[in-house]
Amino acid sequence: MTRWITRLAAAAAVSVFATAVQAADTVRLAVTDIVGLEMLQAEFGAFRDTLMEATGYEIEFLPVNSRTAAVEALNAEKVDFVLTGPAEYVVITKRTGATPVVGFSRPDYFSGIVVMADSGYSVPADLIGQKVAFGDIGSTSNHLAPAQVLADYGVTLDDIEVVHTSANIAWESLKRGDVAAIGINYGKFLSIRDKETELEPGAFKVIGRGPDLPNDLLVAGAHVDPALAETLRTAFVEHSDELVAAILTGEDNQKYAGMMFIAEVDDGDYDYVRAAYVTIGYPEYAEFVGN
Repeated sequence: MTRWITRLAAAAAVSVFATAVQAADTVRLAVTDIVGLEMLQAEFGAFRDTLMEATGYEIEFLPVNSRTAAVEALNAEKVDFVLTGPAEYVVITKRTGATPVVGFSRPDYFSGIVVMADSGYSVPADLIGQKVAFGDIGSTSNHLAPAQVLADYGVTLDDIEVVHTSANIAWESLKRGDVAAIGINYGKFLSIRDKETELEPGAFKVIGRGPDLPNDLLVAGAHVDPALAETLRTAFVEHSDELVAAILTGEDNQKYAGMMFIAEVDDGDYDYVRAAYVTIGYPEYAEFVGN
């Protein structure tokens, strides 16, 4: 009887050990701007599968319905890695202690202030007292960065009338003269302008350009073993081409076309985003705007 008890105890110990190993070999991934598991699978399924092959880890998606939910999941250790944008990064790191793993560098990722070429507006200061349209509240490249571009030229948000709307509506409003200018992601500007059927490209001009914005990036929760984070970082370096190709299978991921992975991320690169939070009235950058 004692022998059987001993064998059962040993078997249980092996089972517990195996479960622990299995758990350790599974990591959980969230993406802040994708809602729902079905969309995660469609946009990042190929990327997840390629990353699993490159690391040997089982990677599970954890859908989050908001940026705040991602923070809560990190603090509760329900998710290990989060792919997020610059505006979210500065808040997430402050509230969770998450650390960068790898940057997702995007070409021509900056913001501009666009006006009609015949409007008479030549510099951002000409917009004082005028209505300017921005994109979604809290967007890095369609709200924070355009606001900071104006600030770089000495124009505060109190100097203009701010409206928030979608890029397509803002575009039509600009053409009608309902707004004097739009603050917009430069790539989005080029995309809409290329589809414009009523006016030639020369009908629009950019009177203010910001610097290239810092990268989207993958962050690791404070609870994640640094060795695990380093394993993923190495995989991005050694399997860059395969991972880039995989991420571009997502329809909404075409913003990453021409991208490369940046293994060394300097937190100081995100100070421009922090300055933008100050510009829009959130100097602590400890909460998500428009969440």
